[in-house]
Amino acid sequence: MATQDRLNALLQPLVEGLGYEFVGLEYAGNPKQSVLRIYIDSGEGVGLSDCEFVSREVAAMLDVEDPISGQYNLEVSSPGLDRPLFTAEQYNRFAGQEAKVTTFAPEAGRRKFKGRIDSHDGETLTMQVDGETVELRFDNIAKARLVPDYDALMASGKK
Repeated sequence: MATQDRLNALLQPLVEGLGYEFVGLEYAGNPKQSVLRIYIDSGEGVGLSDCEFVSREVAAMLDVEDPISGQYNLEVSSPGLDRPLFTAEQYNRFAGQEAKVTTFAPEAGRRKFKGRIDSHDGETLTMQVDGETVELRFDNIAKARLVPDYDALMASGKK
C-alpha cells in the first residue's frame, strides 16, 4: 500500500527535476478507486500543457516503481487560488494571509479554524483566529488551504 511519505519521496525529486515546484500531494486510498492528486507550480504559472507533461512523467515513474496497489486516478494540478498548504515553509511563505485549517483531533475545543497565518516553526502553526492567538500542532493538521481575498484580487485587476 502506498504511503504519503513514500509517494512524496518518489515524486518530489522528479517534479523538481522537471523544473516545477512540488507543492505537495493528496492521496486518497480506496478499495475501489484511489486518487493521487499532485500540485505543481512555477514562477510563470502552470497551464494545461505543464500538467499534461508532468502527468506523463509521473505516470511513467509510477508504472516502474508501482507504489500504489490496485487502480488509481492520477491528477496533476496547479494549486489554485485556494492553495493547499503542506509544509512549514509554505505556511511561512504565506504568513499574513488567511487560511482554513482542519485538524485530526480537536485543539482548543474544535477541529476547524479560519484565521490569519502568523508563523510555523516546524512543530507548531501559530494563527490569529477570532482575535486570539491559536497554536496548532503540525502533526495534527489534516488539511489546510489559503482563503482567497477576492476583493483584493478584483481591485488589483487579476482574474
